[in-house]
This record gives sequence, structure tokens and C-alpha cells, in this order.
Amino acid sequence: MTTQDPPAPESSLVARVMTGNAVVAVLAVMLSLIVGGVLIAVTDERVAATAGYFFSRPQDLLGAAWSAASGAYIALFQGAVFNPRGDTFARMIYPLTQTLTVATPLICAGLGVALAFRAGLFNIGAQGQILIGASFAGWVGFTLHLPVGFHLLLVIAAGMIGGALWGALVGVLKARTGAHEVIVTIMLNYIAANLVLFLLSTPAFQRPGSTNPISPQLDATALYPPLLGTGFRLHWGFVLAVLATVVVWWLLNRSTIGFELRAVGANAHAARTAGISVTKGYITAMAIAGALAGLAGVAQVAGTEKVLTSGVAASFGFDAITVALLGRSSPWGTFAAGVLFGAFRAGGVTMQASTGTSIDIVLVVQSLIVLFIAAPPLVRALFRLPTAGAALGPRAPRNLSAAATTGGAV
Repeated sequence: MTTQDPPAPESSLVARVMTGNAVVAVLAVMLSLIVGGVLIAVTDERVAATAGYFFSRPQDLLGAAWSAASGAYIALFQGAVFNPRGDTFARMIYPLTQTLTVATPLICAGLGVALAFRAGLFNIGAQGQILIGASFAGWVGFTLHLPVGFHLLLVIAAGMIGGALWGALVGVLKARTGAHEVIVTIMLNYIAANLVLFLLSTPAFQRPGSTNPISPQLDATALYPPLLGTGFRLHWGFVLAVLATVVVWWLLNRSTIGFELRAVGANAHAARTAGISVTKGYITAMAIAGALAGLAGVAQVAGTEKVLTSGVAASFGFDAITVALLGRSSPWGTFAAGVLFGAFRAGGVTMQASTGTSIDIVLVVQSLIVLFIAAPPLVRALFRLPTAGAALGPRAPRNLSAAATTGGAV
């Protein structure tokens, strides 16, 4: 007769949820918004005026602080998600389409950074990979004149190939010479930025009759079609970003290549001992990461901007690092983080126009998110969350094998 351990109480499930990475990420965002709200209130003129007679009428200061912070965030929401003041349904949901438009390159580049993270590589070079991918895609878009459908496919392929080559170069240097990928990618960002600037001053890339560093307009056959009609900027690049998320999830969790990349990222020496080529892993990971960043460049040049300029990448490559960190290097987490940061970017303009709050507060909130994501113990301490070990409770498995079987180690 065998004895069985009593079933774990429901509270243990709650404890495991509360100690998970997703909860910490959500609380990090909430904490960043709270701190951002305090900064908005502190810099508000009305709050400063009521502070002079705080001890006689403290409710005025508190009310002004609440109005400043809540008004700014309401304007942010209306500019990023839904505008109830729109006279038509299309105008009401227009902010959401703007968010998804901005989120498209963030998602694609963020997936590239996240995949490199899973392979143990800190890819700081998404900015350069976006620029090179956009250059390849842009040249194909305005130089070649091809039929509808085939032209756009060639533009997408060219952009991904350009980004993949720029990323694979990092992988080769890392694998063959031991060069640190952080230093290499930072240097390649500068090279890519100046290379694109140089190309836009040559006859092959510069718009005829213009002295500005701008390319000719891409052919209509090379552009992403509008996803919801000509009244919206959202294009089919967003659908490709969703498909890229699915592909990266499958690649990391269901494919042999993904298993090898995760093994290299977990312990390169153990992976090599097990017969996995670490050199191949580094090159493959950076090539795929570069291709995803190149897809972000295609979204910019063939979807949003429709021309190639030296600023086509904006700051998407650097923001992608934050997106990947917030998404915990998981494909769907990165997707959600990309949409969130797209909302910050899209709603920040409306917030500044409606309330006078500086758009720089959005950058402050994004930076705070990185800070709190990088310090999970701080978030757990502030919200009094149990540690991972405490999630097992008093009825924890009696040995390590049981813990692994039941998922006790979070």
C-alpha cells in the first residue's frame, strides 16, 4: 500500500502566480506609471500654485495633483487606444491603429533582440540592422519596377537579407574571434548610420534634383497595402509582425534549432560538450535576429515612411532592447511590450497637445520600466510579493526531482 502526498492547497497556485515573471513585469509598469504621475504633478503649474498654502487647504494641492496626473494619462489613453470624442467610429479607433502602426517595428526588432537574448547574446545592434534592412528594401523598392505582389515580396526578402547579413557579421566575429557582441554591435550601429547617410548622397540612392539625404519614393507596388483602408496608416506590416511572433515562438519552443539556441544560451560549455555547435548557434541566432530587425526596417520604409532617410530607424532599435527586457525575452511577452510602447509613443503626442505635459515624461516612464524590470527584488519588496521559494509553501516536494516535476522551481 502506497501513500500519496496530500494535494497542494489553492493558495500555492496563487503564490506561484504571484511570484511569476509576468506579475513582476505588470507591477513594474504600474510602478513606473505611478512615479511618472508624481513627476507630472510636481511639474504642473497649478500644483505649484496650490503648494503655497498647502497647510491651510491641503485638499487643493491633492486635488490639483490628481487632476494633473489623471488628465495626462487620460489624454495618453485617448491618443493611444480610444477617443470617445470622435464623430465616427473610425475616428474613435484611429488612436488604436496609430498604436499598432508604431508598435509594428518595435515588435519585429524586439523579437530579434529577445531571440538573441535566449541564445546568450546581448544584441545592441538592432538599430544598425534596421537601417541596413531598410536600405536594402528601399533600393529594391524605388529602383526595380516589378508587378504587384512580387515586388513587395522582393522588398521584404531584401530587407530581411540585409538585416540578416549585418547581424550574422556579429555572430561570425563573436564565434571566430571571441569579440564581445555588445562592443561589436555598438560599433556597427555607428557604421550603419554613417553608411546610410553616405548612400543617400550618391546618385544610386539620392532623389534626383534634391540636395537633401532622401531617396526617391518607393513604387506603389513595393508598399504595404493599408490594412483598414486609406483613412488609416496601419498597414499589412502589422500582420507580418504577428506572424513573426508566431514563427519565433515555434522556432524557440518547437524546433531543433530553437532547442540548440536555448542550450547555447543556457550554458555554452555544456552545449558544446553535448555536441551542439556553439559557433553555428551564435551565427544562426544573430542572423535570425538581424532578419527580424530588417523586417522592422521594411515596415518603416515600405509601410510608414515610404522613402528611405537617415532617420528611418528613429530610435526603434534602442527601444527594442527595452521591449525585449519587458517581455522577458518571450515572443508573446515581447509582442505585448511592443504594443505597450507603441501606445506610449502614439499617445504621448496627444498628451502633450491636450494637457501641455512634456512628451519627455513618456521617456521617463519607459526608463523607469527598464529600471524596475532589471531589479525584480525591488518590485517584490515594494509590493510584498513572496519569493519564488515561498511559492511552494509548507507542502513543498521533498526532493529536487519532485520539484522539477511539479514546477516548483519558478
